[in-house]
Amino acid sequence: MSAVDAIIQIMARGGARDYGGERISQLAHGLQCAQLAERQGATPSLIVAALLHDIGHLLNADEWAAFQRGEDARHEERGADFLARHFGPEVSEPVRLHVAAKRYLTAVEPGYHDGLSPVSGRTLQLQGGPFSPAEAAAFAGAAHAQAAIAVRRWDEQGKDPAAPTPDLRHFAPYLLTALARPV
Repeated sequence: MSAVDAIIQIMARGGARDYGGERISQLAHGLQCAQLAERQGATPSLIVAALLHDIGHLLNADEWAAFQRGEDARHEERGADFLARHFGPEVSEPVRLHVAAKRYLTAVEPGYHDGLSPVSGRTLQLQGGPFSPAEAAAFAGAAHAQAAIAVRRWDEQGKDPAAPTPDLRHFAPYLLTALARPV
């Protein structure tokens, strides 16, 4: 099975699960985020990062239980490590940094915190809360920070249970283009 087929299978099988208390499935959320990236003319790698930014949730069957216990399961690290086996840092690092981007935006952008969904607000606290000024400055200078901020904005926007999206196979060409290793 190719890497693209394996990723599509993970998303299709696990993606039907509830998105951690949001009113949308994991798959629908990823598709909406990728569609937003596509509409904004993002690169194939950034579209893939938007599509797969929460794949770490699907790689850990205990994710929801950890959340219920008040623990951060660090889905961004699990997902980025998995994706780094197949894609370059243009995909894996925005995924790794998308939680840090939320912490950054809540620290530096007035009103950003107020626009978070209730679930995102709760997870923000589990993830360390808004960055300190020093943490925000360090993040702003990090490689892939701007890409992670873009993914984070699509992440928050892609939670409409009624939004139509293309199916998962629509994004297969982007997955193929972004692969670091030949299929």
